[in-house]
Order: sequence, then C-alpha cells, then structure tokens
Amino acid sequence: MVPDLRKSPRLQFLDTGLVNYVAGLQENLFGQHQLSEIYEGRIIEHVAGQELLAQTHSIMAGLNFWVREKRQSQSEVDYLYPYKGRIIPVEVKSSPTGHLRSLHQFIDAGGSDLAVRIYTGQLKIEQHQTISGHPFTLLNLPCYLISELDRYLEGNL
Repeated sequence: MVPDLRKSPRLQFLDTGLVNYVAGLQENLFGQHQLSEIYEGRIIEHVAGQELLAQTHSIMAGLNFWVREKRQSQSEVDYLYPYKGRIIPVEVKSSPTGHLRSLHQFIDAGGSDLAVRIYTGQLKIEQHQTISGHPFTLLNLPCYLISELDRYLEGNL
C-alpha cells in the first residue's frame, strides 16, 4: 500500500537554497525572469512556511495543514496558524489572482471567520462570503510582511 503523502508531515528545509539544490534546478535558474515561473508557487509556499515556523514560540511547534477528501473533490489549506487559542487558515498564492475554494470549504466546515492569503499583491483586508454564504474576513498579506502576521491578526480579531 502506497502512503498518502498529502496526510504526511511536510518536510521543511532550513534553507531555501537547499530547496533549489535538491530539486536540481540550479542550472535552470540562470537567465530566468521570474523564479515563480519555474517553481509554480512552491518557493513562496516554502518561504511562507519558514516565516510562520519562525514566529512560533515553542521549539516543539510544527507546521499544520488541512486536507479534505471527497470522492469528486479534494481540498487543502496550506497552513493552519495557531493564534490566541484560534486556528487561522492560511493560503499561499504565487500571484494576486486565484480562487480560494479550499479556504471556503474549511470555513464552511466551521473552521474560522478570519483567514489569511499570503501572496505577491498589496496589503488589504476584505469581507468575503463562502459559496455557502458564511461571512469571513480575508487578510491579504504580501509576502514581505509575513513576519508581521501576529500584528495584523491582532488588529483584525
């Protein structure tokens, strides 16, 4: 039986450069205009994971995520961030566009009324509704502000 890797703990390298080396992409990096084109969003997810892990206040802390499996659809929220007794879902996107279907499904399942999108766009706070009509606040946080996540969450709880 092959293990389901989506349910396995995610490995997190301590250095983003090691990700390049292990992936064997160093030859392909030279001459590229946008690294996100090569990684298809994986590098921003890695960097976000490193930043979130660095903000934890416990040496035993790890990164958590959410997976929902149904026959016709699968959903995954990239990270679940613990903050003041709450679980905040965090989606990481490599561009300002993109759907947040998995985030909506997490919120519909009773997950939260506040969510975070880490992306390459500008800082903004939006009021949204899931497909089922549950209202929630979406904090759109640029990648360079990940280390300030707690401060922005404090202002929106």
